[in-house]
Amino acid sequence: MKKYSLIVLWILFAGSVFAQSDNLKLWYNKPAEKWTDALPIGNGRLGAMIYGGVNSDHIQFNEETLWSGGPRIYQRAGAASYLPQIRKLLFEGKQAEAEKLAEKHFMGMKDHEATYPAAFTAWLDKVMADKSLALEDDSRWETMKIPTVNGWEVAGLTGVDGAVWFRNSFELPAAWKGKNLVINLGKIRDKDITYINGVKVGSMDSMNLGRKYTIAASILKEGKNEVAVQVINPYDKGGLVGPKADQKPYVVYPEGEDPKNAIVLNSEWKYKIEDASPPAAPVYEADYQPFGDLYLNFKEQGAATAYRRELDIKNAISTTSYTANGVHFTREYFASAPDKAIVIHIKADKPGQINLDALLQTFQKENHITKIDDHTLGMTLKVNNGVLHAAAYLYAKTVKGIVSISGKGIHIAAADEVTLYLTAGTSFRNYKNASGNISQSLIKPTLSLKSKTYAQVKAAHIADYQRYFNKFSVDFGAGSSLPTDERIKQYSAATDPGLLALYMQYARYLMISCSRPDSPLPANLQGIWNDQLTPPWGSKFTTNINLQMNYWPVDELNLADCGQPLYKMIGELSVAGKATAKIHYNAPGWVLHHNTDIWLGTAPINASNHGIWQSGGAWLCHNLYEHYLFTRDIAFLKNAYPEMKGAAEFFVSTLVKDPKTGYLISTPSNSPEHGGLVAGPAMDRQIIRDLFKNCIAASKTLRIDAEFRKILEEKYKQIAPNMIGKYGQLQEWMEDKDDTADTHRHVSHLWGVYPGTDITWDDSPAMMHAAEQSFKFRGDDATGWSLAWKINLMARFKHADHAMALVNKLLSVAENSNPNGKERSGVYHNLFDAHPPFQIDGNFGGAAGIAEMLVQSQQGYIELFPALPSALPNGEIKGTCARSGFVLNMKWQNGKLQRLEVISKAGSDCELKYAGQAVKFKTVKGKTYKFNGELKAIGT
Repeated sequence: MKKYSLIVLWILFAGSVFAQSDNLKLWYNKPAEKWTDALPIGNGRLGAMIYGGVNSDHIQFNEETLWSGGPRIYQRAGAASYLPQIRKLLFEGKQAEAEKLAEKHFMGMKDHEATYPAAFTAWLDKVMADKSLALEDDSRWETMKIPTVNGWEVAGLTGVDGAVWFRNSFELPAAWKGKNLVINLGKIRDKDITYINGVKVGSMDSMNLGRKYTIAASILKEGKNEVAVQVINPYDKGGLVGPKADQKPYVVYPEGEDPKNAIVLNSEWKYKIEDASPPAAPVYEADYQPFGDLYLNFKEQGAATAYRRELDIKNAISTTSYTANGVHFTREYFASAPDKAIVIHIKADKPGQINLDALLQTFQKENHITKIDDHTLGMTLKVNNGVLHAAAYLYAKTVKGIVSISGKGIHIAAADEVTLYLTAGTSFRNYKNASGNISQSLIKPTLSLKSKTYAQVKAAHIADYQRYFNKFSVDFGAGSSLPTDERIKQYSAATDPGLLALYMQYARYLMISCSRPDSPLPANLQGIWNDQLTPPWGSKFTTNINLQMNYWPVDELNLADCGQPLYKMIGELSVAGKATAKIHYNAPGWVLHHNTDIWLGTAPINASNHGIWQSGGAWLCHNLYEHYLFTRDIAFLKNAYPEMKGAAEFFVSTLVKDPKTGYLISTPSNSPEHGGLVAGPAMDRQIIRDLFKNCIAASKTLRIDAEFRKILEEKYKQIAPNMIGKYGQLQEWMEDKDDTADTHRHVSHLWGVYPGTDITWDDSPAMMHAAEQSFKFRGDDATGWSLAWKINLMARFKHADHAMALVNKLLSVAENSNPNGKERSGVYHNLFDAHPPFQIDGNFGGAAGIAEMLVQSQQGYIELFPALPSALPNGEIKGTCARSGFVLNMKWQNGKLQRLEVISKAGSDCELKYAGQAVKFKTVKGKTYKFNGELKAIGT
């Protein structure tokens, strides 16, 4: 009987197909109101956000290679000559002097920085000379609700840089006559000149300072008094962004009296654009750009009932459905990789009911929309502040009905079904060349689609997507049936473990959608989705954690092919970074600082107190070697080794002796975005040791470079070790100066715990305890991506329930119900991670962290459930991967392992550890090994 029960259990385990269909959907009972409500689709190059409006639908779309800027030189000539002096100042403890010298002579070159000052001064003089708008009749001006916390770009002025006037007014109380007043305008981006009744009362040029100006009694008048603010914003976000949350917004009150009795200005301000053509501001690196917007305006539909908007991540299809005037309408949206198009299919359950106008728009100023043929609309554009050209085709195919094209749209009347195919491409060829043939991205796919049915296109899309997605499944228990935004509000792992599984799979969906083997670029800070001309941090590739974090889950969650765009970029960076190594450090090899863009800038950017960080390339090499460890792909390692070696050659040349300790350290550098310019931060030392160790191991595996290996082995021993400070903490710097009250979002000195292996329980338990102490001082609260990192760290510390508490924080509501309130870390309604604002790294890092709680393999063996939380007592996971080329399927119940399958992909020796038990065995490539809950083999 016992034997029979085991057989039945195993059949159920091996053959079970999770009933995940309902738990693999995000769904809502209303259209999206804002971008972070909309649902993302993507094919690795084209991305779109689906709003699902009833009478007017909005599809905002991107093409991965549409960026500002162009190929150029990023390095500052002569920088290396200042390196000895910068190092000397740091060794003398003169940080401020070192930062000042580095800021002037060591930072990279901004785009057209030499010509900008004169051009901007001339433009500024021109716009400031005209003060007439301070008193002009504003009855025909547009209105805007103030404050615009995230800039006027989200309030209707997308793409507007320059000078904009804002107007308001207040009635002067009789009791205030003869008194000076104070006006509080909060923060303004960037420069303001403020007038009362046409008289200037103040001006500042800072995005960080609140504006409080005194209004002399002499310029006030009985009755209505005019407030006029000229806002000058030459680049990035602009506008009246508001006071602090605990202050009254936009108030006027008598000088020296209680502001609680102030007059509150009308929140609806009048505005007028004075000049939207300032000279292009100098920038260190390029920005990822939105391509355009497709609007579908439906005619005569009436009020909608039975509305549902969803994203099915099992099939990568978004659907909007509703009933209006007795007709049921359904729209399906997906981004097809096989057919290189965004596809929208619209149908009704009664004939002749589809009537719509499809309109194309873009925020890129240079654009042209034209008819291509009787069923195709075309849009061409040149990117703002850049060299790239781009084009899009919108092709309409109908069942019955009439199609016509005029103006900027396709007009469809009385159709039974409509399918729209949107294709787009740019002139980007590679980081040195922006002269590609755009028509190749448009004509061939469009011609191919004309000969296919919608059913064929849809079937090919699903089959292509599922060959990636179906490699992995996870089940933590039943999920709530509530709409997704409501699930987020009510989430707890105890009552809705299904949301946790959905979150993991959603990260995999996003990865497949934005990073495929043939994607031209890896996932940036926002994947491939962006609706802003000046997105947060340029939506670039930030390499002091964020780009690397994007790819933490690819090997562990069985999406190894999705890492290929990253590995391709690393190869190109290893070439582009040679110039920076030479010009800035007079060194061989290659180096990358804390950001790069489509044109592969590798020089220091932003500011010397955080932009000079040498380890970006070395950290990326960690991603390379991790991929090899997971796959044991010797051919991959052979291709990656020259890039790893080049990064190591740079540090062999540039490491210098610390005069106090005699150890080798990197300098100048910083502990990312924390503590300013320093010599020898802990993170650098951990990453460099990791790089050297991996190069040594790779050279042995490949049986090459014995002489270079000896150099690395000798240097490795001389690098400054990890150190424990006076509070029992892991020191972040060479000096024991950590602040126990410091809660900075970066926990850089813990890199050696995760993602590195410089500090482990097996080899350095004392250092692990010191790292735990550092974590304790930093605390749990953090930005979205930082929470994701902390989940992984807690999993490595093996504190299961603490890791789960951090997961719960990551899945908390990001949006404040108060429209003037600030967002916080968590997730938006569409499960996008909130830094805030949106950054996709938190989605990827969070999913990797949950996987790390279930399986770890970084210490040469596979440990099962190293940090299984009490909130997840039951579950099943299939297709998770471990280092040395293993794929695992496992099931647990009441917190205990029930069944385990180990599939050997490389024929490596395997060691399993679980609950104090261990088993070692040899494997044959392609074979499956089965175990019970006590790690007893039960067959192959």
